[in-house]
Amino acid sequence: MEAQNQRRSSSAESRGPSHLLAGGGPTAKREALFNPEVILSEEQCKEAMSLMKYCSDEATIKEKMKVTFERCRNMVLDKEKSSFVLDEFPRFKDVEGLIAQDFHLQFGHDVAARLLERWPTTFKQKVIQQSKTLPSSADLEVLIQCAEATSEEVDMDDILVSGWDSDLSSIILLLHLIPPSAQGRKRPGRVSASQAEKHLVVFKKSGTSIEEHVDSINTSKQPYLLALGRKRSTIHKFVIILDKQVIPCKSTTSLGAFDELFKAHFVFGTTYNQMLHNMYTFIQTTIFQIDIGKVRESPRVAEIRARLLHLTMHSLKCKQPICCSSIYGIFIFL
Repeated sequence: MEAQNQRRSSSAESRGPSHLLAGGGPTAKREALFNPEVILSEEQCKEAMSLMKYCSDEATIKEKMKVTFERCRNMVLDKEKSSFVLDEFPRFKDVEGLIAQDFHLQFGHDVAARLLERWPTTFKQKVIQQSKTLPSSADLEVLIQCAEATSEEVDMDDILVSGWDSDLSSIILLLHLIPPSAQGRKRPGRVSASQAEKHLVVFKKSGTSIEEHVDSINTSKQPYLLALGRKRSTIHKFVIILDKQVIPCKSTTSLGAFDELFKAHFVFGTTYNQMLHNMYTFIQTTIFQIDIGKVRESPRVAEIRARLLHLTMHSLKCKQPICCSSIYGIFIFL
């Protein structure tokens, strides 16, 4: 019981209350786009939550999660109750797709779809192109090779086989383009992108016990991906680890799993890991277009966005001009 209380205490610290980041970000209190047709009474809400815990029908569970969405959000944004969310709504831990549904209810379909729609078509190649301008390192060169490789090339190259697949490699390249900030007085010095990667995704071979992995965690952490497969390039299952809890990903693709990981921050009101803060802020404001102008961005985030905008405008120079009122606006149309 004492260990459980310690976990909940550290969990509450990583899930900041709404007043800490009232302007924007995962912990900000906001009006959800979802407007329920029927407002449940307290008794009806408790009945729905009780039914969910023992129901085996996935469609029913998702419907009950939908009608109790406001109750869940209120818990998430309550400092005293936030660490109990997965106790009161345990189906997050065994029903795939609930993170995506909750995020959709908060922001709507258009926002929810932006990463999966825009990363392959608008951002991926530009991120790879910009990464080639960075000072060379062994880790960076492998990531670029993996990001550019086709599935056929991966099967024929030992280096590529041992690396992440193309989509995840291109996401990790963002950590090199937008590196972690210095950790402050208590943690002097700059963290490398390779060190930060370990807080984004962890690889374990197929057959590894997820429970043993969770038991080996010494401190509560912000959410990260646990990737299970024969090798990094062929992952067959992703799960999200949050406060020593296991949440299954619906997607079996690396980009889809990363999409769910990012959304988990908003669903559970969890602050970004400090080492990943700059990268996640770029994803939030530039790709998802959430809370633009309401969150503090590092100069590097703004610089990389400007570079990508310049590349986008250059590629469109022979096409009809696109008018937009801000540096973010052009990405909305792509």
